[in-house]
Amino acid sequence: MASTSDELRPEIPHAARIWNYWMGGKDNFASDRAAGDAVAQVYPEIVLMARHSRQFLIRAVRFLSDEAGVKQFLDIGTGLPTMQNTHEVAGEDARVVYVDNDPLVLVHARALMDKSDRTVHVNADYHDPDRILDEARKVLDFDRPIGVMFMGVLGYEPDLGTVKKIVDRVMAAVPTGSYLVLWDGTNTTPSVVEGADRLAQSGGVPYILRGPEEIGGLFAGLEPVEPGLVQITEWRPDGETEWLDAYGAVAKKVV
Repeated sequence: MASTSDELRPEIPHAARIWNYWMGGKDNFASDRAAGDAVAQVYPEIVLMARHSRQFLIRAVRFLSDEAGVKQFLDIGTGLPTMQNTHEVAGEDARVVYVDNDPLVLVHARALMDKSDRTVHVNADYHDPDRILDEARKVLDFDRPIGVMFMGVLGYEPDLGTVKKIVDRVMAAVPTGSYLVLWDGTNTTPSVVEGADRLAQSGGVPYILRGPEEIGGLFAGLEPVEPGLVQITEWRPDGETEWLDAYGAVAKKVV
């Protein structure tokens, strides 16, 4: 079995590390920075998107924890730990299962778990939702509501039908009263589309940008929380907003 250090592959750009770079983090390699810079050259707003996506996470988790009373979270595709991670926002009485398949994320997650027994990391790909659910059941109570999170990660699957099946499978497993929190980048301006092309050209895993209506379709059968599907900066903002090619929503499972 290969060691974690063997699996890191610093010469190949990786999504979690590129995102960490855009957010101002230090856990990235030269290949990640080169890929990140290639995107930012044609779409400088990507840095704002990275940072605003974390603000959306904070507001959504705070709503679920403080207003909706949800104290369990399944954060799928979590990326590298940065500032105000899900378990930090949700509070000391919350339990969180993080899911990612990047070896570097696993290294950091181990350190994170050493500090808290209420956070668990599952090393898995979201294409295997049954494994994720099996692992989550070891930590979370599936008789109580769970906040399911897909935060800017579903574009790595090129087929929208497959994305829909993944989301539906997870949401079918969680109880009534659970919530889906989801955002993704959208193909709403030419510059963001060019940025996605640059990412692929620089060696990063291609990211499929979709229209807002396609993202909205992932919430079918769920009850949207106001204001519904909007740009992530406009979901219950606590300050000034700015236009971004990124849409998200929070919706409740009612049946």
